[in-house]
Amino acid sequence: MKIQIKQICDKAQGGALLSANEIRELFAIPALSEESCHIQWASRSISEKAGLAEIHGQVGVNTAACPCNCRFCSFAAANLIFKENQVSDLEYIIEQCLHLQEQGANAIYLMATANMNFADFLNIAGEVRLKLQPESIMIANVRDIDYYEGLALKDAGFTGIYHAIRLGEGEVTRISPRKRLETVQAAKKAGLKVGTCVEPVGPEHSLNELVEKTIIAREIEPVFSGSARRISIPGSSLKQYGMVSEASMAHIMAVVHLAMGPGISGNCTHEPNTPGAIAGANLFWAEAGFNPRDTVEKTEASRGFDIKKCRDIFKEAEFPVLQGSSVFFARD
Repeated sequence: MKIQIKQICDKAQGGALLSANEIRELFAIPALSEESCHIQWASRSISEKAGLAEIHGQVGVNTAACPCNCRFCSFAAANLIFKENQVSDLEYIIEQCLHLQEQGANAIYLMATANMNFADFLNIAGEVRLKLQPESIMIANVRDIDYYEGLALKDAGFTGIYHAIRLGEGEVTRISPRKRLETVQAAKKAGLKVGTCVEPVGPEHSLNELVEKTIIAREIEPVFSGSARRISIPGSSLKQYGMVSEASMAHIMAVVHLAMGPGISGNCTHEPNTPGAIAGANLFWAEAGFNPRDTVEKTEASRGFDIKKCRDIFKEAEFPVLQGSSVFFARD
């Protein structure tokens, strides 16, 4: 094994921040090589020291022909999959949230498209909050917001948001990276915690962009980070590039984890998979309702995993799962 790779891993395991060049060196290592196995082991060792794995549940509350046209998303108007605006029945949304809670989700996410009416989303969130147990943690996965909208989310019962500056942001999406970062800053100013991810990774993404987005994720100072691959959407212009394998994603996710530094204990990957958990992923999502990686209205009958399936994957990876509310979102 190359001695410099072990030295970089040792540095990360010791709690020091890796430089951009060191992160690039780790990304450049071929997946399934001896060095990659060591990188993945180092990532897993950090996750084990951080504590138990978590499983969060997400319910997509609406769909639309979204004008943001993120080419990796089934909601994008350009992808011609969901052609009409549609909001799920409140009863269904509440039912799915309660089901995830009963199954043991450590946090409940409500996800909406970028063009959903914000007041309507807050009304739905308020009704869900009333039905969930008081200790249940709610996270919002919504469009870009300003400070006052962040306060409104907090008042509605949310603890935090999920928000990422995606790979290809501003090129394969109609959203500027600056706008995404402004949302992160507004949310944190409003008292919301932020989870993020280096995503959605495709075979066409360069080492430079992976390094850039990893450092951006680190500078957000999130409660969790990680990495997830792009799922090919029928009709998308990105489908021509194919998909990154789970083996390669385990390597990429492990590098991201080593690059985060101390204090960022959560490390996600998506969709849930055993190689990712073995390589240090300690956060999965179960999903219901609309899903930007799916082409049906109820992803729980298609791509979406339930809590039990996620727990079974962690079991296969010999990673025990937390019972109770999320520790990632409880930490300062």
